[in-house]
Amino acid sequence: MNILIIGNGGREHALAWKLKQSSQCDQLFIAPGNTGTAQCGTNVPIHPTDFSSLASFCLKNNVSLVFVGPEEPLVRGICNYFREFPPTAHINIIGPSSEAAQLEGSKAFAKAFMQRHGIPTAAYREFTADNYTDGIEYIRTHNLPIVLKADGLAAGKGVLICNNHLEALAEFELMIQRSKFGEAGKKVVVEEFLKGIELSVFVLTDGKEYLMLPEAKDYKRVGRGDTGPNTGGMGAVSPVPFANGEFMQKVITKVVQPTINGLNKEKMDYKGIVFIGLIKVDDEPFVIEYNCRLGDPETEVVLPRIESDLVEILMALGTGKLAETKIDITPQTAVTVVAVSAGYPNEYQTGKLIEGLTDTAIDGTIIFHAGTKSEGEDIVTNGGRVLAVTSFGDNATEASEQSVYALENLFFEGMYYRDDIGYEFKGAQE
Repeated sequence: MNILIIGNGGREHALAWKLKQSSQCDQLFIAPGNTGTAQCGTNVPIHPTDFSSLASFCLKNNVSLVFVGPEEPLVRGICNYFREFPPTAHINIIGPSSEAAQLEGSKAFAKAFMQRHGIPTAAYREFTADNYTDGIEYIRTHNLPIVLKADGLAAGKGVLICNNHLEALAEFELMIQRSKFGEAGKKVVVEEFLKGIELSVFVLTDGKEYLMLPEAKDYKRVGRGDTGPNTGGMGAVSPVPFANGEFMQKVITKVVQPTINGLNKEKMDYKGIVFIGLIKVDDEPFVIEYNCRLGDPETEVVLPRIESDLVEILMALGTGKLAETKIDITPQTAVTVVAVSAGYPNEYQTGKLIEGLTDTAIDGTIIFHAGTKSEGEDIVTNGGRVLAVTSFGDNATEASEQSVYALENLFFEGMYYRDDIGYEFKGAQE
């Protein structure tokens, strides 16, 4: 069959790498893709939110399966477009409807969903310009730290943890009164700070049945030891050592099953990934957020650990056979280390020549492209996050050290990466 992946980051390169391995994959297209995805299939210069052009391309190229990588086209309704447009209604498009994608598109919607279905999460209130003064009073008397979240999509930058009331009040004003995050921050969710350790859980669902994918832990802070500003992700580890059988059973019982039951009860059109951002507090799982797609860079450790044919699993999802499907996962540990441009997550330059890509071939290591592009025969940087290097090992120490070793053989001006991804687990699995 012919397959289209929508997106252009490291997540999409990992998807292209995995789907291309299937015996059922004939032609693979990526819109718009990057230099890495071009090694797996054919890049197509169509923007992810140009729904009509994407639909026309699928019809002209006999595409049977579409996997939507990023959140924006999902929130804006790409799945509705394909499913409600008669010529493309037969295509198996992986993703939720725009209504169901509000689990990611609106923090307030997600918190209300959790409240309706008894899913453990932090206590919260939501505020807009209409009840701004109530918000000021609420923040002034709130325990510290305090978390402020822009309700809408803010490119991963809309969550602020404030350690004093003055800072929280200033940020609250910037978000609502001065449009710090644009329309995304017109409504602000203010919630209690939960202290614990985070992990990401990925569930493939048709809105009724579900299949658990490997879990992962993402590292958002730019600096060693989880210091400095938040980024889109500096690396990831899978499996997560503390996510043992007993804890994961709590996750399934208290979070996953109520989530899927809620989707079904509310008749949400959801055929895709539910990404559940969790925090473990005193051995209990609490939901921080939902996303409606695979995470990045978690995808770069989750997909390589799946030994099963992913195309077969996705087709089972589309045909209502998910309950009959099993998934094989390697017990090995995968660690991704992300190489970023100097200055990231703030201002950075692009167009820097990447050296060593053709010379770096290490068994057990995969180099995924995130922000790259071709200029003639050269490959240059084209984003903040440039490369995601994934390695396997018997534990986090081995896998992390191998990814760092691979990165030592690569170079671009200003290249920076964290050499401590998985640091808190090193030695835990030996």
